[in-house]
Amino acid sequence: MPLDYEKVKNWPIPDSVHSYTRRDTMLYALGVGAATQNPPEDPQFVLEKGLKALPTMAVVLAGGDFWLADPAAGIDLARLLHGEQFLRLHKPLPPEGTLVGKHRVEEIFDKGADKGAVLILNRKLHDQATGDLVAEVAMSIFLRGNGGFGGRADGQPIPHAVPTDRAPDASLDLVTRPEQAALYRLAGADPNPIHVDAAMARRAGFERPILHGLCSYGVAGRAVLKLLCNNDPARLRRLDLRFASPVYPGETLRTQVWRQGPGRAAFQVRVVERDLLVLNNGLAEFDEHPQ
Repeated sequence: MPLDYEKVKNWPIPDSVHSYTRRDTMLYALGVGAATQNPPEDPQFVLEKGLKALPTMAVVLAGGDFWLADPAAGIDLARLLHGEQFLRLHKPLPPEGTLVGKHRVEEIFDKGADKGAVLILNRKLHDQATGDLVAEVAMSIFLRGNGGFGGRADGQPIPHAVPTDRAPDASLDLVTRPEQAALYRLAGADPNPIHVDAAMARRAGFERPILHGLCSYGVAGRAVLKLLCNNDPARLRRLDLRFASPVYPGETLRTQVWRQGPGRAAFQVRVVERDLLVLNNGLAEFDEHPQ
């Protein structure tokens, strides 16, 4: 059904406050597949001494209440899809602290009554102690049941093009655990049962529970750090991508990167076992050298 553009566009989303500990930071790292080897090859993300936060953890911090489920918003939740994820880092994410999330609906694009709508949500994360802007998180949400409200269709984010005329400059395979989704849901603030309950997953049209999209995003972030930033989270500045297909826990994710100039690269992610593209139109921006 068509939505009320003015109501949803100006929805009063309250600020959210999120305090997290070093233990939370380590749990997030485990949730996106860090330390799958023994000894772990990236101990800085899972050991208290010298602990560093993975930049992608910003996407699960200070998310606030799921206001889209409010009946007054008129959103068809059964036909809602997470389409794209965007992240800008303004400074390294602290391994512990308190962040304040300031939310807004950036825009809603109307693709037509038969095609749905695209809602862009934006969240700025500020350090509560200093007021500094740490990161900006945004996502596009595909509202398949809410098109045709008479809004504009132009101006939507343009997916970043991945080169098709040459082989990737580098690639990295990272495994996920069979229990990855059960672990990630403890750190990723997404309790949806389709990630752990086989009956619920089948009801949703999947042969078995699927991995959280933001878990796959976190695995891709780990690969980008290794391939482009020498595993230094302070060097990553941007990580955008589009979700293309679900991943199953236990599958191997191959991240392929194409350098496109200083501090800029395209990337995509494939499931090795099924040779299937699952994350596409990736864009990474980073500092070429440590500061």
